[in-house]
Formats: sequence, structure tokens, C-alpha cells
Amino acid sequence: MRFEPKRLFADSAAAPAANDLPARSAVKVEETWNVDAIFADEAAFETMFRTVRDRLPGYASYQGRLKDEAVLLEFLNKANADSVDLGKVYVYAHLKRDQDTSDAKNAGLEMRTRQLFAEFMSALSFFRPELASWDEDDMSRLIKAEPKLEAFAKYLDDIIRFAPHTLSDGEEKLLAAFSPVLGSGASTFSTLTNADFVFPHIRDEEGKDIELTASRYSRLMQSTSRDVRKAAFAGMYKVYGQFQNTCAGTLAATVKRHNVEKDARHFPSARAMALFDNAVPEAVYDNLVSSVNQHIDLLHRYTAMRKARLGVEELHAYDMYPSLVKDVDVHFSFEEARALVMAALKPLGDDYLAILDDAFSSRWIDRAENRGKRSGAYSSGSYGTLPYILLNWQGKLGDVFTLAHELGHSVHSYLSNKTQPPHYADYSIFLAEIASTLNENLLSNYLLQQWDDPDKRLYVINEFVDGFKGTVFRQTQFAEFEQLIHEADNRGEAITAEFLTEHYGEMNRRYYGPALTFDPEIALEWSRIPHFYYNFYVYQYATGFAASSAFARRILAGEKGAVERYKDVLRAGSSDYPIEVLKKAGLDMSKPAVVEEALASFEAFLAEMEAAPL
Repeated sequence: MRFEPKRLFADSAAAPAANDLPARSAVKVEETWNVDAIFADEAAFETMFRTVRDRLPGYASYQGRLKDEAVLLEFLNKANADSVDLGKVYVYAHLKRDQDTSDAKNAGLEMRTRQLFAEFMSALSFFRPELASWDEDDMSRLIKAEPKLEAFAKYLDDIIRFAPHTLSDGEEKLLAAFSPVLGSGASTFSTLTNADFVFPHIRDEEGKDIELTASRYSRLMQSTSRDVRKAAFAGMYKVYGQFQNTCAGTLAATVKRHNVEKDARHFPSARAMALFDNAVPEAVYDNLVSSVNQHIDLLHRYTAMRKARLGVEELHAYDMYPSLVKDVDVHFSFEEARALVMAALKPLGDDYLAILDDAFSSRWIDRAENRGKRSGAYSSGSYGTLPYILLNWQGKLGDVFTLAHELGHSVHSYLSNKTQPPHYADYSIFLAEIASTLNENLLSNYLLQQWDDPDKRLYVINEFVDGFKGTVFRQTQFAEFEQLIHEADNRGEAITAEFLTEHYGEMNRRYYGPALTFDPEIALEWSRIPHFYYNFYVYQYATGFAASSAFARRILAGEKGAVERYKDVLRAGSSDYPIEVLKKAGLDMSKPAVVEEALASFEAFLAEMEAAPL
């Protein structure tokens, strides 16, 4: 069985200074998540941990016997039950860890649980290769003999679908054994950039000497001080520039791994292999890149508008992130944010609002900051647990958007878990970002309806336009570059620092246009993007944003059936492939129309910003 606890991340910020925050024990209970809903105490956790661990040796008895329909059904039901229990163990441990990362006991719980997860996957490792050796007639015969297997039909058919790309048992074991070596490019990059890099000190807005770090970089690039932004930009790329050959080596090794595996598994390309997992047609990828490039003039207009609003003679890469509108002086208590989000999401119906109400009243959300708490925000849960949300609440408008975003993920998980059996409850990242960004769309629309103040309205529009730039244009640029380097390696070209810098620089010029002064450092940006190690992953951020925009337009226009069709997407889990799930809801992602619609929405908001007084 495939067991993947859902853990969906928003952007992660630097953790505040420990001495500014209370200890975890001092946080009010109502501001924390109800982790006791999983296990009443650690003794109950340990009991379940042992129970799952003690069940694992029993899986060996099923190996080689799965062509018996009764044995197969028994195996699938056992694996389902054990994956649910393991999910509870895993979620409990990582929530405890994240609520206070300084607690060594909690860290130990998570480490032990990760090991148990590895043991569980090892115990089931024979399952997929064994079924992949069958043909469709074998599966049909078993389902006919045991009708209860029909509940697993799509899941089992998916394994058969992989049969032409599944190696022999010995080859799969050898590939698995070499996995740490083959993945060394990504792991070395992570260690190098997160642990070994030492960045210079710079002066912040108040003239204080601070150490530049990767986690502080995004905040500093949004600074209202151009000197701070420029110093952070120069300091960051000075270090990456010094290690550009090493970073090129780690990225080249990862690209080579993808291409070697696609050859071994008989795929025409690494991209085809990556998209095959969720049966996503390559036309979806191609249409995204093509549509964005056909409308690249919109991004050129955006950079020209940004240059004009900032009032600079030259717009540089370090000018691309500060807000174009003065910070709106609004602050929200958590209860005010709750009411605002509930009002904004009212178009989704009373049943959706009832789930939101349960999220607040049943303590799905851990909102207060405390010493040692993980920074940023995410939604996380598994089948049989609440879909928890981690926040670090500051009361700013951005926090309200983050709350709406994470609630989108959690309601998606709630509906999928409630509707689907365990083996279909998980959903792909292709669908995941639709639920979160649709909520942000509805919140933006609501604020624009409610706020008459021009500065507040422009602030919301600015947030949308910048978000679109970062999610659709930027991620599509990454997707295009990822394809370029895989194709180059496949042709036998050397993926060197010079090659990467030249091609990334050319692409950056093409995307952002003449209004953006080219800084040589930005051509090194490839060296600090971890997503390039994820194997054709980032395009889904752009397609998800486009799909959510389409759903939002239909819902807000009052289109008959639009809300229920959208909820059907949330309920679907992995009971069908994501492209088919969206088709049933009226969106055909294999055609350019959805992305084209999203680009039209961007243009409308961009025009409003262009027309606004400077």
C-alpha cells in the first residue's frame, strides 16, 4: 500500500528570537491543537506504536500467495488498517515535535516513528512488484471471484498500469539499495546550503549588524530599504557564486539520476516518467509553458508597472519583492480573522462553513507562537486524525490569508477522508494547491467588496498580482528550465555552472523583459532553487493556481452546480486521476483555456494597478 501522510506547507519564515516568546507550557490551551484527539497520552501512543511494529512480520506470509482472491483481500484490508494506525502514530509524533523542536523527547518520538515508517514500507515492498508481474486478466479473474475486491479496482489497476515500467524483483531491490547514492545530489545540496554555507553580515533597516541567513533572505528582500535589499541580494549570491561549481555538480547528478531511471524504466523522457505517476498528459505541461510564453508581455507590463510605482531609474532583481503599496495599517485578532474568513468563504455553502466552524471549535489549529515552535505554516494529518494546522499568528493581513490557505488544505483532507476509503483518501499535489488558493481568491474578492479605502483595495490587488507573478510566471519559468536541463543531459551535453548560468540568464531576460535591468547575479539563481531536485514538480503550483482561479470565477458568478462540482474535487481523493477529477468538474487541463482564463484575470488586476495614482 502507499502510505503518505499529508503535510502541505506554506512559506516558512525565520523563527523569532526565543527570549521574545513564552514557553510551550505557558500557551493557553485554546490556542493549541488538540493532539490528544489522536492519543490521550504518550502511553496510548506507545501502545499503538508497539502494536503496529508487532504486526509487520506477519506480512511475509502473504508473499507469493496474492493470486488467491481471499488472500489478496485479506492482505489489502490488513495493509489499510495498519496504514491508518501508522498514520496516527506518525502525525502525533511530528505534531509534538513541531510544537516544540527544543524538546528532545519529542524529537525522539519522531525519529522512532520515521524508522517505523521505513520498516512498514520494507515489509510491504514485495507487493507492487508481485502484482506488476500479473496481467489484466489475472486482476479481472480475482475481482470476479471476490466482488469485495471491486473496492480496490482502481488502486490495483494502477499497479498493473506500472507493469511495463517495473523492473524485476532483483533489479527493484538493487535500485532501492542504491537509492541513497542516487539521491546524493539532492542530499548533498541540502547539507551544503542549509548547514555548511556561511553568509556575511549586513546592516538591517535600523542599522543593526545582522547575519544573513537563508531563512531571513525572503524577509529582507521585501524590506522597504533598498540598501538592505541590495546588500542581502549581493551577500546571498556572493556565497552561491563561490560554490556554483559544486551546486552545478549536485544538480547535474540529480538530472542524470532522473534520466538514467527513465531509461531503466522504459520511459521516453524524465518528464514523461514524472507525469506518469498521476497519469497527467504531457500536453498539460506543454500548454502551461506555451500559454505563459504567449502572454509573456503581461509579465513585461508588470515589471514596467513595478518600476514606475517604485520610482526608480533602474529596476533590479532586488526590487522585485517589496510591496508596491504602503503597508495597510490593519490588525486582526484571531476571532476577527475567523469571522472574516467565514464570511469570505460563505459562497462555498453552509456545509463547508460547518466544517470551518468545527476546525475552530475542535482545535484543529495551533496558532500561538512559543519558544522552539516550528516556523511558517502547514496543514497536516492522516486518515483517522484531524487535519491539523500549524500557524505562527501575528495578526497581519498576510496571516489572515495564510489561515484561509491552510483551511483550504485541511477541509480538502477532511472531505477526502470522510468520503474515501484509506487507499483513496490521499490526493496529489496537482489537486492540493487548488483548494488552498481558491480560498485566497475568495478572500481577496470579499475584501475588495468590503473595503472602499483606495489604499486597502490596492494592497489586496497588489497581493494577488504579486502572488500570481510568483506562482504562475515564476513556477512556469522553473518548469521550462527544468525541462531544458533534462533534455540537454539526455543529449549528452555537460551540465556545468557555465551552461546553467548562461541558459538561466537568457531565460530570465526573456521572462521579465526590458524594464528589468539584468543583474549578473540573478543568472546564478538556479543554484539556490531546491525545487529543481524534485523531478518535474513545480509546474503543479502554476496549474493549481490557474484551476483555482477558474473555480473561483464560476462560483462567484453563481454558475449553477459550480460549488458542488468543486466540492466533488475535494471529495475525490485519489479515486480517479487528477486530470479526470477536474474534467468531471468542468475543467480540462489538457487544453490551454484554463491557463488562458487565469492570465486574463491577472491582466484585469494588473490594469487596475497600472491605472492607480502613483
